[in-house]
Amino acid sequence: MKIDLSGKTAIVTGSIQGIGKETARMLALCGAEVIINSYRNAEVLEKVAQEIHTAGGRAHAVVADVANKEKAVKLIDKARELGGVDILVNNAGGLVKRVPVAEYDEEHFDRVMNINLKTAFIMSNLVLPLMKQQKSGKIINLSSQAAHDGGGKGAAAYAASKGAIWTFTKSLAKEVAPFGICVNCVSPGFIADTNFHNTFTPKEIHEQMPSKILLGRNGTSEDVANVVLFLASALSGYITGQSIEVNGGLYMP
Repeated sequence: MKIDLSGKTAIVTGSIQGIGKETARMLALCGAEVIINSYRNAEVLEKVAQEIHTAGGRAHAVVADVANKEKAVKLIDKARELGGVDILVNNAGGLVKRVPVAEYDEEHFDRVMNINLKTAFIMSNLVLPLMKQQKSGKIINLSSQAAHDGGGKGAAAYAASKGAIWTFTKSLAKEVAPFGICVNCVSPGFIADTNFHNTFTPKEIHEQMPSKILLGRNGTSEDVANVVLFLASALSGYITGQSIEVNGGLYMP
């Protein structure tokens, strides 16, 4: 069965590379008009949009810091031009750097919380008037296995922010269910082909992980994007307030 998102408009934050980029590509190739986003690197973002166009999809690049509500409105303005918004994927986020709690400063803590949690709050707040008006919509938040197991060394702020995303998902699902809006989150495990692990995880860990994963291989951005696509489609119409773990059996909550 082919998923058809024709006539739908999607916003994918943080879609310049990795999971966000692959998710935007998949949504577009299934027929959605996709608004892709980065807070910088306009040239690279336009290149991603062109790659999606070349593959047969439709993508619209919007450079904006979605941790700032006044700037994030640019994505909503583009969505209005396209007729509204049906799908929001809150993918923007990152570890920033590994910092033990004993060495934290407020600037680091605030930055991690802003890019992982505040972005999801802001974007959800901005799309809800449109989704409530049409009495439908899909919001998909990106959490992490770290929300369950605390993450690796020096990732306390990141793990806490992703745990908050999971709690936020449940709370928002209760709030918007009367309007026909579904809210879920996806919690990736070890996804090797991402800037996250390429930057913060040693090569030897990459090599060791397949032996620890039940399915015997590291995850890919496509593995995660497939689940986001399902949640964005009509096939998930009776699913809300849930977290889907995408980790090959590495962790079972």
